[in-house]
Amino acid sequence: MNERDWEALEKTDWLFRKMVRRFVKERDRITVEGISLPGMLILHKIIREGEQRLGDLADQLDFTSGAITALTDKLEKKGLTIRRRKEDDRRTVLLDITAKGREMYARNSNIGARCITLLFEGFTTAELEQQSQFYERVIVNLEGFSNTLLELAESNMRDKREPSVDNDLEQKRKGNSGKNNYLSY
Repeated sequence: MNERDWEALEKTDWLFRKMVRRFVKERDRITVEGISLPGMLILHKIIREGEQRLGDLADQLDFTSGAITALTDKLEKKGLTIRRRKEDDRRTVLLDITAKGREMYARNSNIGARCITLLFEGFTTAELEQQSQFYERVIVNLEGFSNTLLELAESNMRDKREPSVDNDLEQKRKGNSGKNNYLSY
């Protein structure tokens, strides 16, 4: 990889991480009648698909089981959802929406659509399709991301030798130096 390609890669990486951080920061500032946007996602999913297993919600919405538990605790405390055990398998906990939850969601159903339009306003259909393809590729690239980096960190600990790489570009590529590598912000 030449220097110019590496600079483009670093810039793309930095902008991607900045976008994700900014989105999470903005998203986390929003509450709708005391419910966060991720909580609204849960209500939307239940309305669209019916009662949900907590583990399935975590998987499908890309939340940890702890985050799903905290979100569902808040939804239940406000009387918007109810947990119940599956009759044929008492170990399985299902989350359903209450009438109060349906009313609250109906009042605020325009927020999800506005969220999407705010994020992607001004893009043509072709640009949106291209972005979708890019996001799908990044999602595929994220498979095994943490395991690969953890293995590299473990390997680095086992092999405590100084890097024997001759040129700076190769060090940057491997993440050993450079002001714009993943850990430099």
